[in-house]
Amino acid sequence: MRVTQSMLSNNMLRNLSGSYNKMAKLQEQINSGKKITRPSQDPVVAIKGIGYRTDLNKVEQYQRNLGEVNNWLDSSDDALDKVGIALHRVQELVTQASTDTLTPDDRTKIEKEITQIKEQMRDMANTKVGDKYIFSGTNTNSPLHDGNQFLTTAPGVNKDVNIEVYDGVEISVNTKGLDIFQNIDTMITGLEADLKDPNKTGKDFDQYLTLKSDNEKAVLAARADIGARQNRVEMMENRLGAQEVIVTKQLSNNEDIDYEKVITEMVTQESIHQAALSVGAKIIQATLVDFIR
Repeated sequence: MRVTQSMLSNNMLRNLSGSYNKMAKLQEQINSGKKITRPSQDPVVAIKGIGYRTDLNKVEQYQRNLGEVNNWLDSSDDALDKVGIALHRVQELVTQASTDTLTPDDRTKIEKEITQIKEQMRDMANTKVGDKYIFSGTNTNSPLHDGNQFLTTAPGVNKDVNIEVYDGVEISVNTKGLDIFQNIDTMITGLEADLKDPNKTGKDFDQYLTLKSDNEKAVLAARADIGARQNRVEMMENRLGAQEVIVTKQLSNNEDIDYEKVITEMVTQESIHQAALSVGAKIIQATLVDFIR
């Protein structure tokens, strides 16, 4: 086959164009730090990247969910801690009331403080996280105590509120507070009434020490359950943290360039390109103008 000057020129231009394209791709990789900037450059890398990003988004959502779980559990534990402190004060007041040497005025003072504790307990029963009542079961839009009575028949008041923290894994975030707070309220209401009754003697108040102890055990049991769930949340946080690191590394391996390798390829390609330019200049014949000179 006869090789013409035109063929040589076209081949050189085509090769130079390919060389420019390679350098442009390498330059783009260095600037972006990514192997591809468009899915069409490597569909396999692009599809894998979508999968890894989906996994990361799920991990981030579960981490946000765990933040909400912690809000519920911490708030529940804090409220029940205050309930325990209040019950301890009730014990002190009952011990004082069981002394027959108290005057009616002394009992009135104790009764007034007991009334305030009762109101405080009802406030604790209506503890909220954001705009949700955390002791009302799934009936989170309504308070457990409406100011007049406990909402014992409210739908979902004794049901669990679950939040998903991993694929197929849910944690119950609420503490069923109806029985706890209702029993405490019943005890304090009875104590309040007996303090107003002048016929009650010191021995009549001994029963409240037993009731207080029973209610305190219920509060401690609820706090122990919260503590167990908090431990589980901590393990899930560690698991999600490890998953985030793994997926992030996979995403980086899939998309991020090795700068040393790409820069080396760029330098090599530039050398090849310069050599191609030099050889091409020698291959192309001089023009008619050059001959005239």
